[in-house]
Amino acid sequence: MSTTKAPTLAVVKQEEGVGLRVLQPSGWPMPKGYANGISADGRIVVTGGVIGWDANETLAEGFVAQVRQALQNIAAILAEGNAGPEHLVRLTWYVVDMDEYLANLKDLGRIYREIFGSHYPAMALVQVVRLVEKAARVEIEATAVVPR
Repeated sequence: MSTTKAPTLAVVKQEEGVGLRVLQPSGWPMPKGYANGISADGRIVVTGGVIGWDANETLAEGFVAQVRQALQNIAAILAEGNAGPEHLVRLTWYVVDMDEYLANLKDLGRIYREIFGSHYPAMALVQVVRLVEKAARVEIEATAVVPR
């Protein structure tokens, strides 16, 4: 009977003073713009589904502008919980049009780095039929872990 050996996990990057470790199985290709896994120890800060509207509940015009506002909103929620983008361990994106997301990858990457820097947590991207706010094009959930 042969057994399949699971890939070993290699720690690719340990965030200094943040308590996070990016987990990358050895031999796997490096992901672009996200991490395969993150290990963290600390206090959890979680957002609900965040959309691209301002404090007056006015949605930004267009997909890219809504992503920018949603990421800014997440940064504000994290700050309220004494956390920052460097503490993010997971983002889940819900988009109403996958092709719209894929067509804007360059702008999305630039905006992401402007707001969150070069820290890339584990991420998932899901296309949905619609969001609660009919004009919303994207909704993002975030989980952060702040070191003790």
